Amino acid sequence: MTAITNLSPLYKDDLAGPWQPGLGLGLARQRIARLTQRYVTVEHLRDRLADLPHQFQAPRPRRWSPVRWGEIHPDQVIGISLETFCAILLGTINTEAPIRGYTQASRQYLAHFHPPMAQFVGGTADAAGQVISPGLWELEEKRHTPALINLYCRLSGDRPTPVPHSARPYTPSGSPRADLYRHGLHRTATEYGAACLYLWMMAYTTGPLQAVLGELLVDEVNHMTKFWGFGRWAYPETGLGMMAATLAQATVQKCRQPGLQGSLMHTLKRMAGELA
Repeated sequence: MTAITNLSPLYKDDLAGPWQPGLGLGLARQRIARLTQRYVTVEHLRDRLADLPHQFQAPRPRRWSPVRWGEIHPDQVIGISLETFCAILLGTINTEAPIRGYTQASRQYLAHFHPPMAQFVGGTADAAGQVISPGLWELEEKRHTPALINLYCRLSGDRPTPVPHSARPYTPSGSPRADLYRHGLHRTATEYGAACLYLWMMAYTTGPLQAVLGELLVDEVNHMTKFWGFGRWAYPETGLGMMAATLAQATVQKCRQPGLQGSLMHTLKRMAGELA
């Protein structure tokens, strides 16, 4: 694999604007800003918030635009080495893969507090905890890993060898409301991180490859907004002080239990390693 630094003439109608070789990091920032203005507008966030109650009543996965898989080629990676981009793809696959673990932990934290939201994220399960029907969040998110694997194959010519990490299971402390707040804060932060990652990846791609990443981005912004909006409704008293105290408690717990999964510090360290 070799570095590709010039934009193919075929894709000058790039979603982030034309690529101009030689401008380096400044151009990448401009492209991220353009993509943010396109995909993360106030109007779009409001629409995603208003959509949540409808999804409680009649859940329906968001349709993706048709994907032109056969037109995806390595020359659609721009301004960054193909090796680096594929390494980030592999790290992203490892992070996206354990979606069932994520959804079921969230369902359990939500089950007694707000059953419709619990069903939205984790579907329904029997008395033994076996999933009977997946939730809308899982249905939409489980498309991501196969799409990313397909991208990796088309860009590298090789089949990836994912090493998915284990999602932190439901671990109640005896204070359900505090547990849900801590879990919800982590879930919103990870969705925000995923949205930022796909924005960044789109800034270094073009054409059909960029369009696929755009579908992943729209999903993540949608879910991030719904989790954040639900949290603001469920915890109207929240503020920077409450968030800081929760993060401080999580940091102390992480220091006492270095191997603890699922804390924000653990997620940050793991993602830094996965994405090199």
